[in-house]
Amino acid sequence: MADFEVDSVGGEEAGDYDVVIVGAGFAGVYALYRLRALGLRVRVFEAGSDVGGTWFWNRYPGARCDVDSVEYSYSFSEELQQEWDWPERYSAQADILRYIQHVADRFDLRRDIQTNTRVLSAILDEEAGLWAVGTSDGNWCTARFCIMATGNLSLPRLPEFAGLQDFEGRWYHTGLWPEEAVDFTGLRVGVIGTGSSGIQIIPLIARQARELFVFQRTANFSVPARNRPLASEELETHKGRYGYWRAQAQDTPFGIAGHAAPTKNALDDTEEARNALYEAKWNRGGSVSFLYSYKDLLTDKAANDTAADFVRRKIRETVQDPATAELLTPRDYPIGARRLCLDTGYYETYNRANVKLVDVKSDPIETLTPNGLRTRDAEYPLDAIVFATGFDAITGALMDIDIRGREALPLKEKWANGPRTYLGLMTSGFPNFFIVTGPGSPSVKANMVCAIEQHVNWIVDCIEMLDGERLGLIEPELGAEDDWVEHVNETADATLYPLAESWYTGSNVPGKARVFMPYVGGFSQYKAICDDVTRDGYRGFVVCGAEPVVPAQALTR
Repeated sequence: MADFEVDSVGGEEAGDYDVVIVGAGFAGVYALYRLRALGLRVRVFEAGSDVGGTWFWNRYPGARCDVDSVEYSYSFSEELQQEWDWPERYSAQADILRYIQHVADRFDLRRDIQTNTRVLSAILDEEAGLWAVGTSDGNWCTARFCIMATGNLSLPRLPEFAGLQDFEGRWYHTGLWPEEAVDFTGLRVGVIGTGSSGIQIIPLIARQARELFVFQRTANFSVPARNRPLASEELETHKGRYGYWRAQAQDTPFGIAGHAAPTKNALDDTEEARNALYEAKWNRGGSVSFLYSYKDLLTDKAANDTAADFVRRKIRETVQDPATAELLTPRDYPIGARRLCLDTGYYETYNRANVKLVDVKSDPIETLTPNGLRTRDAEYPLDAIVFATGFDAITGALMDIDIRGREALPLKEKWANGPRTYLGLMTSGFPNFFIVTGPGSPSVKANMVCAIEQHVNWIVDCIEMLDGERLGLIEPELGAEDDWVEHVNETADATLYPLAESWYTGSNVPGKARVFMPYVGGFSQYKAICDDVTRDGYRGFVVCGAEPVVPAQALTR
């Protein structure tokens, strides 16, 4: 932490800015657009050298979205919707990054975005009612409002393997991929991790590498993406009804249109009818489509087993070696309880002669060596290693910043036993401090762009209300926050999600509190709750001057 005294904050009484935004991905860019329209002074700080957020950093081969392109895009501008042409059903990283860059240019947003600048601290000055924000260039600025648009999957997690510093080959993390192309032709390559990033990158590396060793701890369910080019006629037809599709998305659990809500439970159908439906969904492609086959797949274990068994059978039918197929088959958690991945030729890749799957649950990695990697039972010579080990999800980027609220209470201390928010938007003791798609909101369990727009709209409307009524601060009541945390937990406990260890609960990060972080009551239900809170005069929030609502010591759990 940089040396800083609260009473040394410079700037005018109203602060250097009205709003500071941390992050210039989808959330930060849209928040800037909305806030500038109110005539506010806004500054965005972005650690990368350009806008894009997760799509700036995740440049690995095969990186693409798992939501249809026409859905995974902004809805705030009809002109933008009509003029932009998506080339594929599921957009590649480069196309999504190009889209965000276009938005920044089209709406002249770059002049308020400071790139290559990481936010290190955000400290509340209670007396002035301002947030003091310290950045990696050694500077400080102040603002009435601080908006954390840091993203849910933006802090890469690199396992602390012994011997990494001794490895003489090249190594990469999928979440910190270099801008220049990486060529694995003729190399012996190891990929550690078989989550979404691993499932996307493994088939492409296999085409280049002389040998590819995939080190898997936990098998993941994956269904086909069925990605394809978007024909111009199809795209124009969708554009002609964009308003209809956007409105429909608002009334769905996932924030995604085009999927009829299921009306049956899985066991209401015969086995033959179920398998026919699963086969149709498998051939259509898409994780939402598959999980939306029946209304109880994520709440009833017996129903879930029917879908899981269907996918397990597909794995056995695809992978030629029975032992490898068995290693790739998840057995100990329900399908959908961990992120359901999308793939293009993932299981088929294990039929290649140059690909070998290594089960590191039964034969754990002990150390990296100068020439490769050693497990308990074997040594693997490698020229390059790819860590597809994911992220410290949802809270990681927030915890990476020194954030201090009332009485200098660190957010890390308040959230030591798990994140506590009201609606996933704010946390008590941190007034005028907003979180976009924070823990306790649908976030990663919905179309992220849809969820981002809903959150940003709520935050901007709140700021506009405070300004219009000449009010100073807003923060949640502690009781409302406690009730919301309880509701989020009860909602998750009524589903099958808690039956799996996953990054939804932080179980991929040693020492992280095990708490189910997303709200899984559905996007449409969540949005209705937020709207109701607003209509009821911001129920559960205290709007006041700069006086504390509750003592800081009462906020820790």
